[in-house]
Amino acid sequence: MTSAGEHGRQGRGAVPHEGGAEGDPDVVRVAAVGDIHLGTDSRGLLRPSFATLPLCADVLLLAGDLTRHGTVAEAEVVADEVRDLGVPVVAVLGNHDYHDERETDVAHALADAGVTVLEGESVVLPVDGGRVGIAGAKGFCGGFAGRSAGEFGEREMKEFVRTARRAAEGLHQALAELSADGCGVRIALTHYAPVPDTLAGEPVEIQPFLGSYLLAEAIDDGGADLAVHGHAHLGTEHGMTAGGVRVRNVAQPVIGRAFALYHLPLTR
Repeated sequence: MTSAGEHGRQGRGAVPHEGGAEGDPDVVRVAAVGDIHLGTDSRGLLRPSFATLPLCADVLLLAGDLTRHGTVAEAEVVADEVRDLGVPVVAVLGNHDYHDERETDVAHALADAGVTVLEGESVVLPVDGGRVGIAGAKGFCGGFAGRSAGEFGEREMKEFVRTARRAAEGLHQALAELSADGCGVRIALTHYAPVPDTLAGEPVEIQPFLGSYLLAEAIDDGGADLAVHGHAHLGTEHGMTAGGVRVRNVAQPVIGRAFALYHLPLTR
């Protein structure tokens, strides 16, 4: 877990971005970060950086692990950091946000601050005459093609794999809804990783617990222009699905800033 002091340093400085030019009317500007792990001692830590979002971004995506232990008090700190930012905020929860088994209350605290919290759902945002669709699911672990857990054997093992499959199915359904809705830009938002590329740097032994190939299959089949996730603190920012969808690990310890900024072509 990253300490509050380290988060404070990460919250300063320039924001990395990809593609497009500042003020380009033909792009959607997506700010994203995960694994901010705020506690009750973190109030006001990221707010100064987040307050700059209307100048550089059209939406903020939060890729889970927003709290340290999933308590409502911690969720209220996160809510205050993103309340009334001037841009829409869309989030999924992470495993830390589930730890206290109050995930529904955590989601409600964020929703009360205007955050759209997704789990197997989608949201469509109007952006500069275009429509940006975001499909979100926490996801789960289980490993990647050729080295993944199978739905066989003990009841507990089968339920483990079914949890990963249900999460991927929810993401796929949400992406399919966006496709049917004719969104010009579609983004998949998860906490767990859909590809092993963005886990490079993590110990090989734990990588099966950091994501699942089922998420990548859902993204490729459902269709997306960008996939964003967190969870892997020692991982790598850039990756790609087998189908060619760009994947970005936006865990704050990886990007080293309050948020990363990505520019996507905006179809009107």
